[in-house]
Amino acid sequence: MVFDLEGGTLPAAYPATLWTELLRLVPQLAEEKLAGVLPLRAAENKDGILLTKRTKLVLRVPKALAGHTAARLSGSTMQIGSIPISIGQSKPRAILPYPTIHAQQVAGVSDEVLFMDDIRKQLSEMGIAAKLICGKRSTLKGDQQSTHAYSLVAHDLKPEDSLQLQYAGLGINRQFGYGIFIPYKVISGLSED
Repeated sequence: MVFDLEGGTLPAAYPATLWTELLRLVPQLAEEKLAGVLPLRAAENKDGILLTKRTKLVLRVPKALAGHTAARLSGSTMQIGSIPISIGQSKPRAILPYPTIHAQQVAGVSDEVLFMDDIRKQLSEMGIAAKLICGKRSTLKGDQQSTHAYSLVAHDLKPEDSLQLQYAGLGINRQFGYGIFIPYKVISGLSED
């Protein structure tokens, strides 16, 4: 589901507060293990994340919850820190099979080799065959703990594997934008070495 947003500059560590506000408006999201919030695409400046007219709130929710979520969020206001954020109307966005998909961040251990071993194990358990490209490492520092993550591209996917990975995601913290895959430019002819 895609919602228009209107507001100002959010703190860089907005994901936890955003999720809290979404739960305030749609408490049923807490019961959905696969519900997720894609990272906001916005302009960064020294003060944080600047919401532009093109910034969208994109949620992954089960179809059974989509109508209720749209009704509760459309036209409402969230408070992220001291910034009021207005939520516009929603538009559904179908999940389609793409041979190459990308997650901006997948939570895991800080060591890249161990991270990739764990990702391969998770994919094997799901029965998904994919070639992988591990990208930039990031660390989100919270009040209680830090979350380590890497960007990740999965390519040469069969249509059914692409859909499964987009539906299920990888790792933990989907509510904070981790482990959620979206279409990416096609990559082919690369070896995994």
